[in-house]
Amino acid sequence: MIRRPTALLLAVALVALALIPAAAAPIAHREVLPNGIVLLVAERPAVPIVAVRAFMRAGAVLDPPDRAGLANLTGALLTRGTASHSGPEIDAAIEFVGGALEAGAGRDGMTASLSVLKKDLALGLDLLGEVVLSPAFPEAELKRKAAQIQAAIRRSEEDPNTVAARALARLVHLGHPYGRPVEGTIDSVGTLTRDDVVGFYRHHVRPDTAIVAVVGDVTVAEARRHVLARFGGWPRPMAPPPPVPPATASAPPATETIAKPLTQATILLGRPAVRQVDPDYFPLAVASYVLGGGSASRLYNRIRNEGGLAYAVYSYVAPGRYGASFVVSAQTRVSEVPKVADILRDELARMERDLVSDDELLLAKDYLVGSFPLRLDTSAKVADFIVAIEEQGLGLDYADRYKAGIARVTAADVQRVATKFFGPDTFSRVVVGAPK
Repeated sequence: MIRRPTALLLAVALVALALIPAAAAPIAHREVLPNGIVLLVAERPAVPIVAVRAFMRAGAVLDPPDRAGLANLTGALLTRGTASHSGPEIDAAIEFVGGALEAGAGRDGMTASLSVLKKDLALGLDLLGEVVLSPAFPEAELKRKAAQIQAAIRRSEEDPNTVAARALARLVHLGHPYGRPVEGTIDSVGTLTRDDVVGFYRHHVRPDTAIVAVVGDVTVAEARRHVLARFGGWPRPMAPPPPVPPATASAPPATETIAKPLTQATILLGRPAVRQVDPDYFPLAVASYVLGGGSASRLYNRIRNEGGLAYAVYSYVAPGRYGASFVVSAQTRVSEVPKVADILRDELARMERDLVSDDELLLAKDYLVGSFPLRLDTSAKVADFIVAIEEQGLGLDYADRYKAGIARVTAADVQRVATKFFGPDTFSRVVVGAPK
């Protein structure tokens, strides 16, 4: 099975909020602490596990152009030693109480994640506070972690899906940080130094771009007291955080073929799209599902069921804080690439040309509103979820707005957004595996 990109999972996870009844209490309490930290608290008294997320807007989007992978390396080093404890000591302390403490960075942010029993919350938060506020970035750990990242990149270069995704991001977001790989390259990671890591941390890990989410058997008052005790003294910088430009289209669509000695080729089509804050996101989500959202989609039926040409074919909207993309993906035999590419173009054009049927529209809307109820069944999932909502600027009322937005979508709306976003000639294309 092909695992869809993380951005797709995030986009789908946001759907789960639509399951909350309109009259339900807000999913979380929100307040801003004096130093700028946004505190989110979701009380779940029946759940003994408390999940905490400390998110900082310090992701790969802030990497200097010649230091790709810097945020990723910095995030990976947060738990590998602090001013008070070594990495192994941190590991031993959290493992002794059966908890988990991890850290890492993605495209838009850096996150330290804690999961611990309620009785051990104070210990867990002490360690979380250490890794966020006083990481030591030991030289030996930096070298070891950089080598691990380089090895992972080298392995990923054998995966055609990863190769295609990296190439497509570069074409769709040409000239923007979204076009660079979060993990960097083997060469760029090899040049990163401790001074680079310390400088990135000092410039970008700051309370006024931080979100702390606490979910589980804890009250708002308890969470506030715990968080203020560890993070209340974190000073807010005088200068504002650095701006990041939006990831808008900056170049005409392009095509890239990456030859590899494979029997199966990966085809990716992509173009800029809209974020969830745009009203067009709701009809675009419906249109994407009709086109390639599942086993009843048009692409699945025509390319796999009818033609037997591909095992996996799908489409999705990939959101980000600074922009979004719409992606269509298929895997097929190398000899069938031209035929599958023609079908992709035909189906994209048909979405523009013809209204979707009532049955297609109903199926897509029912799925988007009613699917993935289990994505909020643990404290950890809720914590990740409310951080994503806050970071994307969607607001805690997104549940009602999402449900109402999807419900209002008509066949004419689907055709309208298809006219804006589905034009076959507006997509960049990457093929991995087919000969040049």
